Amino acid sequence: MPTELETASGTEHLWERWHGLSHPERIKRFRELHTGEKADFFLELSAHDQLDVLRGLPPEQRHVWMRLLAPDDAADVIQEAGPEKRDEFLALLDDPTRREVIALLAYKDDEAGGLMNPRFARLRPESTVDEAISYLRREAPIVDQMYYAYVLDQRQHLLGVVSLRQLFSADPAKPVREVMKTDLVWVEPDTDQKKVSTIVRDNRLLAVPVLDAEHRMVGIVTVDDIVDVVEEEASRDIQNLGGTEALDRPYLHTTLPEMVRKRAGWLAILFLGEMFTATAMSFFEDEIAKAVVLALFLPLIISSGGNSGSQATSLVIQAMALGDIRLRDWFRVIRRELIAGVALGVILGLIGLARIFAWQRLFGTYGPQTPILALTILCALIGVVTFGTLAGSMLPFILRRCGLNPASASAPFVATLVDVTGLVIYFTIAKALLLRH
Repeated sequence: MPTELETASGTEHLWERWHGLSHPERIKRFRELHTGEKADFFLELSAHDQLDVLRGLPPEQRHVWMRLLAPDDAADVIQEAGPEKRDEFLALLDDPTRREVIALLAYKDDEAGGLMNPRFARLRPESTVDEAISYLRREAPIVDQMYYAYVLDQRQHLLGVVSLRQLFSADPAKPVREVMKTDLVWVEPDTDQKKVSTIVRDNRLLAVPVLDAEHRMVGIVTVDDIVDVVEEEASRDIQNLGGTEALDRPYLHTTLPEMVRKRAGWLAILFLGEMFTATAMSFFEDEIAKAVVLALFLPLIISSGGNSGSQATSLVIQAMALGDIRLRDWFRVIRRELIAGVALGVILGLIGLARIFAWQRLFGTYGPQTPILALTILCALIGVVTFGTLAGSMLPFILRRCGLNPASASAPFVATLVDVTGLVIYFTIAKALLLRH
């Protein structure tokens, strides 16, 4: 009796269940697809999953699927396979593609050279528009992404770029040089993938050309590649913000020992940081003994500082990722966050104030020292929240200045830092106001 997956639309249901299937089940379901569906499905997979499928196929069938991939996608699969399997997978490619892939593997995978596709639409400046359209029609099966056609001279120097829309709307007798745009946007092979994505976004491009040191065009980075980059970078930053090292593979494909190793490092650092909190508590134990009521508000004070710091960190990291904030903007940020921190501290302090007076009126909880206790909590909240906001906003700047990923200023790290300093601020204010009375 056929299963639901076998009787329904093949690729659609396989997509829905793919990440929950084991390796043998994936290969079985993949083989059950029709030939055309197999090709479309295989091309949509990530490099990791494409490698997973290739390893599950008989050796004599692997070359068919490797040769289906564009050179940049084939390079991604080979990088995923690792150095020890590099020659084995290169041997599956035809000679021209193999040379292209070897050239791509010379670049780092997080640079434009590692992302680019060496196959793109090329035109000569002296060709007419009609000749160019006829030529591109013949080249279409070879070129994977034909968003733009690039006008090159005989030495492969980039002269201009023309979109297909411009070609089809131009006079067929006009030479391409009169139709092309010459205000060019391009990147170098060693341009970082984040910068490439920013250039594509800011200029609203579907593809950006890659030029070598001699201004010769060597490939294009398409918007499809940029989407993958943005998704990968976002995943890493979110994991860093959560207080863990970024996973190299999808969650369900990450082994348990690797998962523990990725998480244990940050947890150990945060645990050591929290030890300073215990030390600070012991330093103020006399103050706590004199006014036990201070301990009741400790979680409220500390959590408020950590939360405000985490908010500021998240906002600044996002602004840095979008290019809205640069290192030189640190003073503008600290000025804004100082005002915001004080305002937020006042808001939370007033809420705390209202709570203290309400409990005193209803239950007589705090006795004759209620007004001075309320003032202590108000001042402590303003101080701790302001410090948390400033610390959370400045940590990404410090890390960026040191050449580190700002996302490493994770929310747990900020919260741990503010826990220690918040205790000092809280008990110092309490010692000055409450305990003096």
